[in-house]
Amino acid sequence: MATPSNAPKHDLGSLRIDDAQRTRSNWGKRLAWLVGGLILLAGFSGAIFVFWGRNPEVEVAVAQKPPVGGREALLNASGYVTPRRRATIAAKITGLVTGVYFDEGTHVRERQLLATLDDSDARRALDSAKSGRDSTRAAIQDYEVQLRNARIVLSRAEQLTQAGIQTQEQLDTARTAVDSLQAKIDLVKTQTTAAEARVQEAQQAVDNCTIRAPFDGIVVSKDAQIGEMVSPISAGGGFTRTGIATIVDMNSNEIEVDVNEAYIARVVPGQAVTAVLDAYPDWQIPSQVRTVIPSADRQKATVKVRISFVKLDPRILPDMGVKVTFLSEHKTKSPGDSAVGVLVPESAVREDGGKKIVFLVKGNHAERRAVTVGNARGANIVKGPPDIRDGQSVEVRK
Repeated sequence: MATPSNAPKHDLGSLRIDDAQRTRSNWGKRLAWLVGGLILLAGFSGAIFVFWGRNPEVEVAVAQKPPVGGREALLNASGYVTPRRRATIAAKITGLVTGVYFDEGTHVRERQLLATLDDSDARRALDSAKSGRDSTRAAIQDYEVQLRNARIVLSRAEQLTQAGIQTQEQLDTARTAVDSLQAKIDLVKTQTTAAEARVQEAQQAVDNCTIRAPFDGIVVSKDAQIGEMVSPISAGGGFTRTGIATIVDMNSNEIEVDVNEAYIARVVPGQAVTAVLDAYPDWQIPSQVRTVIPSADRQKATVKVRISFVKLDPRILPDMGVKVTFLSEHKTKSPGDSAVGVLVPESAVREDGGKKIVFLVKGNHAERRAVTVGNARGANIVKGPPDIRDGQSVEVRK
């Protein structure tokens, strides 16, 4: 079949790419890759400058001298000062606070008035109970007057009956009147006892509107103000206080520490202890173990130990941090002996090439020191990067 002369012809030559155009396109792609690579390189270099330029952070601990000429240190631990007698004072009833007579730091004595609640309703109930008691007492007096008269009538009836002037029936009536009045008096006396009990109950309700200190101590927390509602149990809405104050007996302050169960065999009741408060690092306080709590914490693998101060001091406050050293009964070497050592946290000691080393921080630089390790005496911890080098710049963690 013949092809029409006016049909379109396919020109394959028009699809050819010119050499100059191909060269310009390749240069554009290369330029885009080059710019992207420079951007990535700049970002990577910035990250290296930011992160590699920072000095590693380390935690430091102060090396301590062992006791010289005294008892040998067996174990170190840390804990807090805790009072054996600490009480949160609360009201026995729900009521509105009308008076607060203390502040934080106030020294209070046993039975001293701390606060008062609105007692208007309780006093009205007390007045009503007293009125009931007084009315029963008045009834007793009236019945006793009637009883005296009835006994006179009975005596006269007995005489008249013996004389044959009065019948036996009239005598029996007189005796019944006496017995009835006596029974009424006994009943009213019982009612009076019940009324007296109601009075005492109402008086107790009035007394419950006053809050007093249970023992001598110092107020460490003021938990209620005038105009607030207080209750012995929580109301659930968060608007009702459950406490008035917290009182601490400073004479009952002691130390509570957690000792790793692996070292608890070194601790016995009555053992001598040296305590150092974090607030007074140069003050060594003589103490002794009061008791070892016969129970371990399975989560922390520790046993709680309570330590008593040999002599209390006003500077010792509840919840202060304290470090303790448990001492042996044997004395250490005298000052003339050549062997001298220091106490450092066990985690500060590292191993390098089969040798034990520690790092000292001097002028924001770490200096390597070889050491000889003795017995382990505690579990204080310091932290630092595992790849720290001698002479490397470091920053002490605050």
